[in-house]
Amino acid sequence: MEAIDLAFEELGDATHPPVLILHGFFASSRNWRQVAEKLAVNYHIYVLDMRNHGCSPQHQQMDYVSMTADVLKFMDDHGLNAASLLGHSMGGKVAMWFALNHPERVNKLLIADIAPVSYSHCFNKLIAALKALPLHDISNRKQAELFLASDIPELSYRQFLLQNIVLKDGCYHWRINLDIFQQSAPAIIGFPDTQLVQSYSKVSLFLAGSESNFIKAEDIKLLFPVAELSVIELAGHWLHVQQPQIFIEQVQAFLSH
Repeated sequence: MEAIDLAFEELGDATHPPVLILHGFFASSRNWRQVAEKLAVNYHIYVLDMRNHGCSPQHQQMDYVSMTADVLKFMDDHGLNAASLLGHSMGGKVAMWFALNHPERVNKLLIADIAPVSYSHCFNKLIAALKALPLHDISNRKQAELFLASDIPELSYRQFLLQNIVLKDGCYHWRINLDIFQQSAPAIIGFPDTQLVQSYSKVSLFLAGSESNFIKAEDIKLLFPVAELSVIELAGHWLHVQQPQIFIEQVQAFLSH
């Protein structure tokens, strides 16, 4: 398994307990800055850019085994014998697979709105819409938002996705490789075979949005038998954005006990 060096943001006092934040599909470390800044008061925070995301290198292989290897390499390279992991969506699946395979390297495990299962949704229409975006004809992000409106009706989600375009030499470009995202999407909605791994015996916290259907208690208990499940009201899949104060309070409470 070829592990790569991940880009990251670092916040907080290096003498404080380390926490790694792992973002979701199409996201990057910048999406977690608000949460990281609040947690950095009491913790040494590393917000990673997963492979093919943000400022991290691109690689043709993007699945949970390879991304877990990246996280392990990051911890080894930074002298972290153990750390707490906070992962959302895709990053939550990385954190779970890491915990199942390297439990001794995990202090606290926090998973945001995802379960260790394969989902049935797909990203084909979304990625096709992004590929169809005529970047050379666009002079500002508002034009890009309007172009995508029919395929991606939710404005906040369009704006989130368009954080992946960058202006260079007067023209917009994708910072991500949409072909790699397209070929990797089935692995992202899936989860590795768990027949040969033991369940995670330590307490973990799963945070779910009340308006999201990504987590069911029965999907957690087999692999994470002593997990705590907390539902945040008036929040969907983007619970850390929609209810940031409650999200941060619950994360802090779990990390501190």
